[in-house]
Amino acid sequence: KLIFTSSLILGTTITISSNHWITAWAGLEINTLAILPLISKSHHPRAIEAATKYFLTQAAASALLLFSSMTNAWHTGQWDITQMTHPTSCLILTSALAMKLGLVPFHFWFPEVLQGSPLITGLLLSTAMKLPPIALLYMTAQSLNPTMLTGMAILSAALGGWMGLNQTQIRKILAFSSISHLGWMAIILIYNPKLTLLNFYLYALMTTAVFLTLNSTNTTKLSTLMTAWTKAPALNAMLMLTLLSLAGLPPLTGFLPKWLIIQELTKQDMAPAATIISLLSLLGLFFYLRLAYCATITLPPHTTNHMKLWHTNKSVPSSIAILTVLSTTLLPLSPMISAAI
Repeated sequence: KLIFTSSLILGTTITISSNHWITAWAGLEINTLAILPLISKSHHPRAIEAATKYFLTQAAASALLLFSSMTNAWHTGQWDITQMTHPTSCLILTSALAMKLGLVPFHFWFPEVLQGSPLITGLLLSTAMKLPPIALLYMTAQSLNPTMLTGMAILSAALGGWMGLNQTQIRKILAFSSISHLGWMAIILIYNPKLTLLNFYLYALMTTAVFLTLNSTNTTKLSTLMTAWTKAPALNAMLMLTLLSLAGLPPLTGFLPKWLIIQELTKQDMAPAATIISLLSLLGLFFYLRLAYCATITLPPHTTNHMKLWHTNKSVPSSIAILTVLSTTLLPLSPMISAAI
């Protein structure tokens, strides 16, 4: 585990700090190879299937990334990441990074892979593995195609909301929530890349809080979430607030990036896009509310075939406490953050 974790950190650092396309590609490859054993470690057929799907999509995306940078170098003689000027290479690069991230229309692998992985590996897939591609998008933001990115972003917000509606597996719901959040990150990328990074950091903070909470109560589907409130009632109450924060409700942290993104889009004369993506986030709100409702408000029916779980006196880890507090109370910092951006 130590080797895999250090390889993940190494791969991410190499990609983020590189100027040359080949080193960025090498960092992404190290990352992919380090996470594969973590996905398939349970040796369950579904885990092996998830690892295979993950490997194939990431390999295809890496090949496309390499192809786009070589095309750019062929036409312009530049291997520098920030000097991506050839339009065809920019389109191929956008598709490659969208495939790495799981943006629509390259999103099909992500829910399946997340469903086949353990919760902690799922957390890594949703947060740490998204950082290198987002860093590459941040570095190449000025040369990408705005129409294509806006289209992909709105589709991601729509499909992430729609497809999450009738899921019962929590990991799949979180995968679709990740896809719709990526839509919010992609739509603002060209106009204000710093907002994309801010959105990503806050999303990673809230998702980490949710995954760690679910991991500590050992919950993977809605039916077990309904009876989990007896284990740690205070933790479940915070889980409800964290889920509503992920949905973007004021006065919680999740409202902050959405508010700043909508403000920036209206400044850029993109009010229709801002309206559409805001309305589409209501779809996500529905399944977050469903999760929150199952987590805290619903008493299971008395004919339940689930064992009642005893209240445990285990203390909540301080990491979860800090993360849940941060993911619900950061909204008052918005003036400072918007001034910094």
